[in-house]
Amino acid sequence: MNLIDESFEPKKVDNSKKMTKIILIFMSILIVAIIGIVVAIMYIQENTLKLYINGAVNEKVKEMMVEENGTIYFPIKEISSYLGYQSFNGEYTEKSEEASKCYIQSEDEIANFALNSNTIYKLEISDSTANYDYFNASKPVKAINGKLYASIDAIENAFNVTFTNDVENKKIYFYTMPYLIDFYSSKVLDYGYEVISDEYVNKKTILNDMLVVVKEQGKSYAVIDTKGNAVIEPKYSNIEYLPNSGDFLVTSNNKVGVISSKRETKIQLLYDGLELIDSNTGLFLASRDGKYGILDSRGNTKVYIEYDGIGIDSTKFEQNGIKNRYLLDNGMIPARKDKLWGAFDKNGNTVLDFEYDSFGYIATTNKDAINLLIIPDYNVMVVAKDKKYALVNSVGTRLCNWVLDDVYMTISAGTKYYNMNYNNTSANVLDFLDEIGVKPSKKNNKQNNSSSEESGSRNQIEENTVTENTQVEEQQTDTEQQQPQE
Repeated sequence: MNLIDESFEPKKVDNSKKMTKIILIFMSILIVAIIGIVVAIMYIQENTLKLYINGAVNEKVKEMMVEENGTIYFPIKEISSYLGYQSFNGEYTEKSEEASKCYIQSEDEIANFALNSNTIYKLEISDSTANYDYFNASKPVKAINGKLYASIDAIENAFNVTFTNDVENKKIYFYTMPYLIDFYSSKVLDYGYEVISDEYVNKKTILNDMLVVVKEQGKSYAVIDTKGNAVIEPKYSNIEYLPNSGDFLVTSNNKVGVISSKRETKIQLLYDGLELIDSNTGLFLASRDGKYGILDSRGNTKVYIEYDGIGIDSTKFEQNGIKNRYLLDNGMIPARKDKLWGAFDKNGNTVLDFEYDSFGYIATTNKDAINLLIIPDYNVMVVAKDKKYALVNSVGTRLCNWVLDDVYMTISAGTKYYNMNYNNTSANVLDFLDEIGVKPSKKNNKQNNSSSEESGSRNQIEENTVTENTQVEEQQTDTEQQQPQE
C-alpha cells in the first residue's frame, strides 16, 4: 500500500502545478481584459462630447443640441431654465399662445424670438423708460420637430452667456453672466477696486472679458479687463456700457461723452445727456441746455440740437407694438419744435415739415377703439392737423387729404383690425392702402376682411388721395427702398 501510495504522489504534485499555471494564466487574461476595458472606456470618454454649464456636466442640454451645416442650434424654450430664464409662447407685449413666437424672461430682461426671423428684440424690463434693442443673428429661428430653435450666436446674445466649443478636446462650455460676476466679485478687491458696478447693463461687460468697477465709495468708475488691467481709468463719475458697440458712455463734471474700449474718444464730453437710440446705425439722442438733437457714433451732428423734444410717448400706443420711441418702425425720427411736429430720416434729412399738431390717433369716445400710430408692415403713420387725420408713408408723402375723422385699431379674438372713418362711413385701412397701390413692406398674413359697404367708402376716400396713380407707384418704390434695417 505504501508503495502504491508513493507512486501516486508525483501525479498529485503535477496536477497542482498545472492548476496554478491555469489560474495564473486566467488572472493574467483577466487583468489584460480589465486594462483593455478601462482603456476603452477612457478612450470613449475622451472622444465623447461633453457639455458643461458653469463648470458642471449637463447631459440633458447636450442631447438638445442640433448641428446643421456647421451651425449649432438649441431649442429656445427647452434650454431657458438651464440658463436662468423662464420661457413663454407669444410676444412679451402681446400675450398669446402663438407657437411661432416665444420670449424668454429673467428678473431684468426679456428677449423676443419669431419663427423665420433672425432679428432678436431685447428689452430691459427693470428700466421703465427703456427702448427695445435688437441684434441680427447669423441664422433665422427655425422649427425642428415642432420646437423653435435658435443658432448659438442668438442663444449667446439673448441669454447673456458665453459659449466655447473646444472641438479638439470635444468639450462645450456655457457660462452664465451671474456666475461670471460672482466669480470675479472677489477678484476686484485684489485689483484695487471696491465692487463691480451693479447696473444690469454694466454687468454685460463680463461677456467681453471686461468689468465696470467702482472705487472711492461710488465716486469713481473705471473699466478693467478680467486680469485687472485698466481699460478706462478711474476718473469718471459714471460709466454705462453699450453692449452692441462695446463702447462706454462716460460722465465727468456733469457732461457725457463716448469712449471706446480702446480708449478712443468717439464723442466729446460736451453734452448734458446722451442716449443710444439705434444700435444698427449708431445714432444718439443728445441734449444740451434743454434742447435735443441727433449725433452719429463719431459725434457728427445729424439733427441740430435745437428741438424741444425728440421721440413720442410710446406708452400711449402700447397695443401698436412700438419698440423704439425715437426711431419708429417706418424709419422716421419724430421731433417737436414749439408746438408743432415734424420728422427726420436716419440721415437727418427732413421727411415731414413741422406743420403737424401731433402724431398718432388717441381714442376718446369709442370704447372699442385703440390708439394707433403706425400701420405695421406698411410703414404708414397717422398724422393729425386741425382735428383731422391723414396717412403718410415713410418718405413723407401724404396718402390722402385731411378728411379722416378717426383712424384706430380694434382687436377681436386676438386679431388686429385697422379702421378709419370718413363722412360717417367706415373703411378698412389695409384694403384702402392696397387699392391705392401701397403694398406691405414684408410678408404678412392679411388679417382684415371687408364688406361691399366698406368698398364704397374706400372709393370715396380714394378720390381724395393726394397723388395720381403714377405718383403712387413712385412713392411705393421709394418706400420699399427706405425700409428700416432690422
